[in-house]
Amino acid sequence: MFIGHFGVALAAKKVAPRTSLGTLVLAAQFADLLWPILLLAGVEHVEIVSGITKVSQFDFTDYPISHSLLMLFVWSLVVGGIYYGVRRYRRGVWVIAAAVISHWILDFIVHRPDLPLRPGGEARFGLGLWNSWPASIAVEVLFFGAGLWIYSSSTRARDNIGRYGFWFLMAFIFLGWIGSLLAGPPPNVRSLAWGALLMWITVPWAWWADKHRDLTLKA
Repeated sequence: MFIGHFGVALAAKKVAPRTSLGTLVLAAQFADLLWPILLLAGVEHVEIVSGITKVSQFDFTDYPISHSLLMLFVWSLVVGGIYYGVRRYRRGVWVIAAAVISHWILDFIVHRPDLPLRPGGEARFGLGLWNSWPASIAVEVLFFGAGLWIYSSSTRARDNIGRYGFWFLMAFIFLGWIGSLLAGPPPNVRSLAWGALLMWITVPWAWWADKHRDLTLKA
């Protein structure tokens, strides 16, 4: 799952309108933002295996810290706790925590059975929707499109930054996803990790664009 996670962040803005979209993107994408750091550090591991699924060429052999359900629950407490310490917005805390955990649930839909429940556990889960191009693309577009509609109907641009900055971000995310589908597997794991780190730019970008948009609903 890629753009589907951004759909969760976009939709979450309606539930926690006082929480920045940048923070919601950080929460929904937390597992994938942490993962390349752990890859480069040699803590987690992935192998590039051509044809392992129709859509993804990656065999996620070891990623319990970033992608196990138990650790995402722990990370939800950490991220939500830090947010509460800074903002004191209880609804935002719950939404952020749910967004962090939602990453495992959405990944469960598309991944082959490789998602762990806890570090050290043997069980692996995944429905394997990546074995079907039409189904996996439809699910991604559904989540992203629904989130985009909810966010755009819940906010309005205050100025050109709120208008063009936001829509350029959406284009960057969507075209980046399309590009990853068409580009084929990266040459090595290190290149994969550095490319994945590029997604960190979406956090401040989302914060910046969202700051220039007004709510159309009560906070």
